[in-house]
Amino acid sequence: MNRKFLHLIRTLAFAIALLAPVSVWAQGVSENRTDSAIAASATGSAQAVAVPEHQPGGEANLIIPDLSQVTFLGGIRGHSLLMGGLAICALGLLFGLVMYSQLKRLPVHESMREISELIYETCKTYLIRQGKFILILEIFIGFVIVLYFGLLVKFPASKVAIILLFSLIGIAGSYGVAWFGIRINTFANSRTAFASLKGKPYPCYSIPLRAGMSIGMLLISVELVMMLFILLFIPGDYAGPCFIGFAIGESLGAAALRIAGGIFTKIADIGADLMKIVFNVKEDDARNPGVIADCTGDNAGDSVGPSADGFETYGVTGVALISFIVLAVRDPLVQVQLLVWIFVMRIMMIVASGMSYLINEAIARARYINAVDMNYEAPLTSLVWLTSLVSVALTYLVSYMLLPNLGDGSLWWKLSTVITCGTLAGAIIPELVKVFTSVHSAHVKEIVTSSREGGASLNILSGFVAGNFSAYWLGISIMALMSIGYLVSTAGFGALMIAPAVFAFGLVAFGFLGMGPVTIAVDSYGPVTDNAQSVFELSQIEQLPGVSQQINQQYGFTPEFSRAKHLLEENDGAGNTFKATAKPVLIGTAVVGATTMIFSIIVGLTHGLQPEFIANLSILHPPFLLGLITGGAVIYWFTGASTQAVTTGAYRAVEYIKGHMDLSSDKKASVEDTKKVVEICTKYAQEGMFNIFLTVFFATLAFAFVEPYFFIGYLVSIALFGLFQAIFMANAGGAWDNAKKVVEVELKEKGTPLHAATVVGDTVGDPFKDTSSVALNPIIKFTTLFGLLAVELAVSLTHDKGATLTRILAAVFFLISVTFVLRSFYGMRVKSGAA
Repeated sequence: MNRKFLHLIRTLAFAIALLAPVSVWAQGVSENRTDSAIAASATGSAQAVAVPEHQPGGEANLIIPDLSQVTFLGGIRGHSLLMGGLAICALGLLFGLVMYSQLKRLPVHESMREISELIYETCKTYLIRQGKFILILEIFIGFVIVLYFGLLVKFPASKVAIILLFSLIGIAGSYGVAWFGIRINTFANSRTAFASLKGKPYPCYSIPLRAGMSIGMLLISVELVMMLFILLFIPGDYAGPCFIGFAIGESLGAAALRIAGGIFTKIADIGADLMKIVFNVKEDDARNPGVIADCTGDNAGDSVGPSADGFETYGVTGVALISFIVLAVRDPLVQVQLLVWIFVMRIMMIVASGMSYLINEAIARARYINAVDMNYEAPLTSLVWLTSLVSVALTYLVSYMLLPNLGDGSLWWKLSTVITCGTLAGAIIPELVKVFTSVHSAHVKEIVTSSREGGASLNILSGFVAGNFSAYWLGISIMALMSIGYLVSTAGFGALMIAPAVFAFGLVAFGFLGMGPVTIAVDSYGPVTDNAQSVFELSQIEQLPGVSQQINQQYGFTPEFSRAKHLLEENDGAGNTFKATAKPVLIGTAVVGATTMIFSIIVGLTHGLQPEFIANLSILHPPFLLGLITGGAVIYWFTGASTQAVTTGAYRAVEYIKGHMDLSSDKKASVEDTKKVVEICTKYAQEGMFNIFLTVFFATLAFAFVEPYFFIGYLVSIALFGLFQAIFMANAGGAWDNAKKVVEVELKEKGTPLHAATVVGDTVGDPFKDTSSVALNPIIKFTTLFGLLAVELAVSLTHDKGATLTRILAAVFFLISVTFVLRSFYGMRVKSGAA
């Protein structure tokens, strides 16, 4: 009781200290003021300044101009041109569905199909529970939407209903593509395992990539169809609310699926991995009831999460650019030109990715179809670079055709150059990531060397080195590419818009996504290769009586079991590498794209960037500096909270597995024991996600209500702290993972002290790379998107009801958020049996 009382006292003291700058800010706000914002001098003393009347509603008031008022390509109206884009999207959908059908029809042994269907059934159970959970979280978001737009801003009921409807559509989009991802991946895992029995590496590469391309093409096409539907068929004055609702919904869905999936998968993975040390058994021993949960987790964390995350990333980046164009570009005709150009560029990414895949696959097939050995990373790397170069070429070509006379006539190639900075980043960043995470990299080999003499201790320290170095080099490369975009923006962009540098940064983020389907494909390659190994072992196909003769008679070849296991393990290393390469691309997009969304808030608060208000965006304005500090604190809390959920869940999973793993027989683990491990993983994933979401939700409200410029500092801070924390953790984790793979595949030293050391390092890297780091991406975007709504709510309340209510609500929201911060640790911590 005393301890709880002390926590409460500390919380109240911190709340008072945090709210101290509010008293200065709020002194100048009276009931008859026309706006909540006030200009302050560099020392913080309030000076009354006449400001324009506040217009509540924010981005929901955006009016999309009529796209038919501008013609392109010699007379095609913008609306008609984008209608043609829907046909391209339909072809992208068809591409994905055809591949799905082809994979489903591939040959597979019944024992392997049985395992993959069991994995799918557990994935279905998990996803259904997550869907219900997301709808509970949507209640919180929906309440704020109704409160703000319905009661405070007094939008018509129809407009509020549309915002709510499109938030549900956004959730459905993230959830739907995630479901498609696990379905096709659980087809592909058993087909890959069976194809490996022929002893040739090419099918082991081709099947996972086809599954990934199917997901990537369908994901981007569905997202683009939804965005085009809003743009083309919703009236301009309603399109703003639709885009905002859609973006918030898909961001919520992605955050929930990414965070909960990341916690689930690493609980199961650690539970399965540690048995290799505890009982000295192989990783996918069928007697281990945690192995099926691990396979489910591979899909929940490495398929469901990235699919939903990728869907949201493309949608939110598009909404950010649309908001910028409508807010910052003066001429409505130029707005139309840029909007049509942006969406045509997005349509072309589908064409570029499809073309590049078909070309690359033809080359890879000719080169490797009969090869005995192949470097799995080579054709994946060539696919990324080929897509990047094709995308760049199409960017310049299409920009010249659409915008030959924009501005002074040279802006078509300048805009293309800025996008190219991002497109090249989509190829350069994976190359840099491979330097630190590939099975062939010096850093990974150094981890192995350190582990041989220094055990798990030096293994972990060497992984930290790789992660830190990677954050430096990736940070420098992102900075350099953004700098080029900024320099190009100084050459004429200012004639068309305010804050041209912000538009340039948004285009760089847009360029990161310039080869979207391929980025998703190489990311989805990993969970298929990982599952394929598990399906092979769990099927126990080698032990089936007369299986070689049966396969020879039914499928026309003699299986090579030991060769197949080697190929699958080797391919898993390539899957680990390319899972790692996709993460910084999505993380970088989130951060650079957040810059554009933060700009929307700044434009509203500064009434079109008026100088007297821009002065508050400085460390000389104390609330702004305090916001910068607060953002860093929240990033480190999130890292700890997500890892805490993994730690506690893994403890319970290991405890259960150790008590129920029967080593005295060769029988598979029972279905009941397997379901129990899945239940443990799901329980702690949802508990951890619930605490994290409500902390983020109430912290966003609290900090938005503290002071608008405090909140801007906070958003900038979580983006920058989050970028480097995520890159460091993702690449350190990838290096630890592949160090273990080197020991298992190249050195063939399973069961040795060296192997045990690398397994320990991998269990540290698991929550680094697949829980905390990747989940920072949707957390940053959700906070920024929901922040658009929260800060408008705070400003409007202060304007209508006065500063006192706003300050009280800020304190209340902050105390609620701290309650869930405490729950995320004290409520989730591992308790001893005696306790």
